[in-house]
Amino acid sequence: MPLDELLPKAVKLYPEKEAVVCGEVRMNYRDFAKRVWRLSQGLISLGLNRNDRVAIIHENSHEFLEAYFAAAHLGIILVPLNFRLSTREITMILNDSESRVLISQGIFHSKVNDIPRSAPTVGKLIWTQAEFDPSGSKELSYESLLADQTGEPPPDQAIKDDDVAHLYYTSGTTGRPKGVMLTHKNVKSHALGTIAEFQLTDRDNWFHVAPLFHLADAWATFAITWVGGKHVILPSFDSREVLKIIQGEKITLSNLIPTMLNMMVNHPDVGSFDYSSLRVLLSGGAPIAPETVRKIIGAFKCDYIQTYGMTETSPYLTLSILKNHLNDLPWEERLRFKAKTGREFVNVSLRVVDDKGNDVARDDQQVGEIIVKGDTVTPGYWNLPEETDAAIKDGWLYTGDLAVIDQEQYVTIVDRKKDMILTGGENVYSTEVENILYTHPGILEAAVIGVPDSHWGETVRACVVLKEGWEVTGEDIILFCKEQLAHYKAPKSVDFLDVLPKTGSGKIYKKGLRDPYLE
Repeated sequence: MPLDELLPKAVKLYPEKEAVVCGEVRMNYRDFAKRVWRLSQGLISLGLNRNDRVAIIHENSHEFLEAYFAAAHLGIILVPLNFRLSTREITMILNDSESRVLISQGIFHSKVNDIPRSAPTVGKLIWTQAEFDPSGSKELSYESLLADQTGEPPPDQAIKDDDVAHLYYTSGTTGRPKGVMLTHKNVKSHALGTIAEFQLTDRDNWFHVAPLFHLADAWATFAITWVGGKHVILPSFDSREVLKIIQGEKITLSNLIPTMLNMMVNHPDVGSFDYSSLRVLLSGGAPIAPETVRKIIGAFKCDYIQTYGMTETSPYLTLSILKNHLNDLPWEERLRFKAKTGREFVNVSLRVVDDKGNDVARDDQQVGEIIVKGDTVTPGYWNLPEETDAAIKDGWLYTGDLAVIDQEQYVTIVDRKKDMILTGGENVYSTEVENILYTHPGILEAAVIGVPDSHWGETVRACVVLKEGWEVTGEDIILFCKEQLAHYKAPKSVDFLDVLPKTGSGKIYKKGLRDPYLE
């Protein structure tokens, strides 16, 4: 079943069921589909053909969902853009992908208005939610485009499984951005896997909180629609608003970035709302500290699943869903498994290998690199055959993530290869130190980096944000870590910050913390 069959199936089975809630906008599946068909017809009227590229820069919104489905129905390749990128980075992506149309939310006018001059393939700039009238032959209004079209489904495009559906670009902060190609088969296979793993049904109300330009959330666009669930959309993250909407819209599940969950469980109003509708919260996009997992389960009284994946894998690779016999363990043991990175996703094969390609011991001690293969794995990088060959060897994608694996086949990521700290000949994995830091009662956020040192090569440095009202010294934090870790793993210095830098998806941006020391 190609992606263009999912929305018609939902309309056939659930025409009057509420499909989308976005602020004041509420649509059932029939009305939502009519808007998708109008957008599809509008893109056809602009001369777009199968395999053309359409980029979108937008906060979470029903328009974003409409773009995902319209592109899928026309065989067009959608290019979601991280709205935190600079104009230069966005222009690089538009030129690399040769995007013909850019859909932009009005709030990004100053960032993208002049882009068509420096990205010559962009023939049209379509504005949504704009407080201005589009001007010039290359600009038009999203709603005007839809209003001029019929609500009839577009012609069948005979889309194939191996056709590219999406191009997700790396951030582009270092050198040339790489476009990760995801095919219709990749996306479809992943959606089926999540339906099976999370037991998704038409009873589910999914909360789009993490950005839709990022696969931590975007995968749910197709999986939730496939089963006739409801999409509840929040334009941008606000801790209290998330807590409020969980109660108001009876949210059943969502996938949030660890930094978001950390802010939610530490919000002073976390105990003021009813979360009884929640059946599971997922965390993905970055490792999460076990202490944060404990707080999440305590605050929301629902199941918790740690997820791990990559853009290159659509994204999920592992889930910390407990095998049935593990549910008989004492609570602390179950919590330990829930905080692991998890066992392999239902439709991928995963190994942890040493530098020679041999599987590491299943002892939760020997560190190796995670490699994977399966129907959800990208065929490669857009127009970068050498990069593709370097990442995918003999059918296995080398993730660059370092992990250990236990007897139950649950893996635990200890670091990215590039983030591992080598100090005095000893390997220090930043995640291990960060997990200890998060157990300190005064620490709200923490990141551990390696900084150059003339004697040790690198030393361990902690970057922390304290909770309001706390006064803690660097010496206090260092001693706290030394009491629970080998001394060479403990930070040698501590930076106190008001906020840790984040990427567009909400992950802690370690490169931004390291760069000043490298300079």
